[in-house]
Amino acid sequence: MNPKLTDYVEAGYALTPEQRLEAARLLRLSVDRDIDADQSAIDAAWDDEIARRLSDVVESRADLLDGPAQLQQLRAEIAARRA
Repeated sequence: MNPKLTDYVEAGYALTPEQRLEAARLLRLSVDRDIDADQSAIDAAWDDEIARRLSDVVESRADLLDGPAQLQQLRAEIAARRA
């Protein structure tokens, strides 16, 4: 553990249980805000992936199977691996 972090944790032990819970809550909120800040980048990456996959379908670069056919193919592949 980072020495600075160790110092913070040790200082936290001097707090009351209620204060430690509040500190933990505030730290958790700060992590959530950091994650939320990255959400726009995640959304943009998914938008790019969706556009790429849609383009593959429209341009006939994707091999499409209906549900039952796909399941049949997967079962055959699994059976071949087990043989």
